[in-house]
Amino acid sequence: MPDDAIVCEHVWKIFGDRSAEALEAARNGGLTKDEIVESFECVVGVADVDFTVRHGEIFCVMGLSGSGKSTLIRHINRLIEPTAGRILVYGEDVNRKSYEELRLMRAEKIGMVFQHMALFPHRTVRDNVAFGLEIRKVDIKERHRAADEKLELVQLGGWGDRLPAELSGGMQQRVGLARALASDPVILLMDEPFSALDPLIRRQLQGEFLELTERLHKTTLFITHDLDEAIRLGNRIAIMKDGRLSQIGTPEEIITNPADEYVADFVQGISRLKLIYARTIMRPIDEHQADGPADPLDGCPTVPPDATLNELIDCAIETDKPIVVEDEPGHALGVITKRTLLRSIQGEQ
Repeated sequence: MPDDAIVCEHVWKIFGDRSAEALEAARNGGLTKDEIVESFECVVGVADVDFTVRHGEIFCVMGLSGSGKSTLIRHINRLIEPTAGRILVYGEDVNRKSYEELRLMRAEKIGMVFQHMALFPHRTVRDNVAFGLEIRKVDIKERHRAADEKLELVQLGGWGDRLPAELSGGMQQRVGLARALASDPVILLMDEPFSALDPLIRRQLQGEFLELTERLHKTTLFITHDLDEAIRLGNRIAIMKDGRLSQIGTPEEIITNPADEYVADFVQGISRLKLIYARTIMRPIDEHQADGPADPLDGCPTVPPDATLNELIDCAIETDKPIVVEDEPGHALGVITKRTLLRSIQGEQ
């Protein structure tokens, strides 16, 4: 299986009767989103978006309402046709697929979970989960077996005979996730699935989702307006504004090196304690030794490169010596002094 699960190449989506003219003006004339509306009565939903989602990763797209994130995700399984650009799913061009090929891709390779589940109220939980398999004419015993298996995965074993109205909001979201998993897709598209839930239930489902994806090794494109959620779930994060991507990076990269003022405003209130690692803030050994005695590292505490600021603080409380970063016993990569640690807590590298 290719390493790249999803590739978006220069994807544009412009809504309106004059979308072709608006696209030309945006590309070659540099018109902004507001200027496109004024000049062509068209709305730019997605503007020249490029990104790649690697096999097995959770890739979060974060932005405020109207940023284009939900429009973007609907291009992956071609619920929306792009105005321009190309979308590849494991090397296959989605826009070149016939209706039948597209139907099979949606049924077998891609599962989608929405914010509002739209469960069938007259069907049992089991039949809601098995609906996609029913459409594919899978035998009733097999689809019920698959549904019950997925309900167990999302901690709803024994609830298959209930109706959706008998379930809480969080439980209904679990049903939606089980339905998306029932056909064993390789990709999950998650469009703000937890945003309507109470904070405590949302955090619980986030934790369960992380455990589930780690166990099943699913590739996930996750849409959210909540930066805390993106940081908790995402291997990498893409931040959108006005249909464009402002920055793509790991949570640590986003926090330590915001690409612009917009991103910097977003990350300003985020705690760095569990997101910044020793490997990022350490100083090279030779630089440190140039500042001190001949053998300054003797007897110093050691930490691995992925020790967090939180762990470094705990270590620093117990000693006045520098902290040595080692990738293996006896092999030092760098040094962290208390001054360096305090500057990093303040937000300075």
